This record gives sequence, C-alpha cells and structure tokens, in this order.
Amino acid sequence: MINFNGNMVAQDENILTQNRAFLYGDGVFETLKIVNNKILFLEDHYFRLMASMRVVRMEIPMNFTMEYFEEEVLKVIRENQFSAAARARITVFRNDGGLYLPKTNDVSFLIHATTLESALYSLNKAYYEVDLYKDFFVTKQLLSSIKTTNKLINVTGSIFAHENGLDNCILLNDTKNVVEALQGNLFMVVGKKLSTPPVSEGCLNGVMRKQILALAKKVEGIEVVEEIISPFDLQKADELFLTNVITGIQPISKYRKKEFTSNLAHLLVQKLNESISEN
Repeated sequence: MINFNGNMVAQDENILTQNRAFLYGDGVFETLKIVNNKILFLEDHYFRLMASMRVVRMEIPMNFTMEYFEEEVLKVIRENQFSAAARARITVFRNDGGLYLPKTNDVSFLIHATTLESALYSLNKAYYEVDLYKDFFVTKQLLSSIKTTNKLINVTGSIFAHENGLDNCILLNDTKNVVEALQGNLFMVVGKKLSTPPVSEGCLNGVMRKQILALAKKVEGIEVVEEIISPFDLQKADELFLTNVITGIQPISKYRKKEFTSNLAHLLVQKLNESISEN
C-alpha cells in the first residue's frame, strides 16, 4: 500500500510509483506542431530525439524509425479528430526498475496532443516584456542542449515571471552569459547583424532555431552569427525575439528600460510560412 494524497491505495493502482520519468526525470521529449496531418520539420525532430536518447544511454527500439515515429504521432491526431492544426508531445522514458542505476535501458513512450487555433505562424503583436531570471543558472553541457523531463529551472522561472508581471524570462548560464528564454531560443538584432547564443553556451538545440538561422542567411544584407551574448548586450539591441516550434517567432517589446522594434521578425515569419507551404 502507498499513501496518495492522504488515501491508502494499492501500489499497483498508481503507475507513477515505478515510473522513472516521474521518480528521476529519466526521460526525453519532443514537442511537435502538426498541420493538416503533417508533422512540421519531422526529420529535425526525429534526429534530435534519437540523439537525445543516445546522450542519456537509452536503448533505441529497432522499430523506432522515422516512419514509425510519424505514424504513431498521427494516429493520436486522427483519433482525436484534430483536422487543421495540433500540438503533440512524445515523451520517451526508461522502463521501470532500479534506483539511480536502472535495471534496463529499454524504453516506453507516451504521446498526447491538443488542438491549435491556427495552422500558419503569425506574429503576436501584443506587448511582451521580459527580464533576467537569476535564481538558478543553466550549465554549459550537452544535457542542456536536449529536451529532458527535468525542467525545474523553466518551471521556477515561469513562476517568477508570473509573480513579477513578466511575459517571459531570459536564462543565464554559469558564466552569466545569455542562454535562451524559458520557452524558446533567443535572437538579437543589432544593426544588420542577427545573433543567437551557440549551443555550447548551454542553449537548447532548437528545431525552430535551426529554421530561423537558415532563413535569415538568405536575407540580403543581414549578417547571421552564433556568438556569446551578455546581459549588457541586450540593452544595445534594436530587436529581440524568441523562437519555438509552436509559436514560431515571438517579438520582445521591452527588456528593462529598453523597447524594441520587430522589423526582421515580421520578415522572417513571412519567409517561414512560405517555406512551409513550399514543402
């Protein structure tokens, strides 16, 4: 018997008592956008998931091909009758058994989905204010670049943002340089230069980050670089925006006393939608 919320229940009635993702954060995940029964950037998501599983030494099932991955996700979309656009998450976790040392490296997965209002990406024009989150720092290591089920920095940072009337917070690494935002990678425009922190600084190797870097390199007159960004650099920027697969591009209106434009963000959203419609 176990105590669950003050009630004594049989241990086998609660699936969390042995689940390693719940007990130890022993899981990795991908968040996907599906439009008209098509997973956007499928190949990038698939290979990042495979790389994440290898990093944490999970055994990759022989049948876990990209086609299998795609079909299992779309099965959930069809079953829920999400016709236009949906958000799905696939979580892969090591199977039950062991303490810190697992008894097996075999895995199971869980996929769930919710509907989205819009298939196309659009620029959110609402006022969007951010500040630094300095209670905890991201470490500059390979684990920081993948999506694991240990997201306590993002959770506590989101609470901090809510308590302080902010729309988001910017995370710093252990050398006090800018890494990313709570829900996406960060880009900065200064003059004709677009920059974003390199993955080696501890930021997520984002799928949308990759798309925006590729699209921006095709914009005439724009220099695109991956370089270290300090908190002081942010106040010199002309433009700041965030990227993730669900939102696309989110312009930042204000950081501390500095307010920003969103000219390049507008252009890149247009190019992002064009690239999706072409594929």
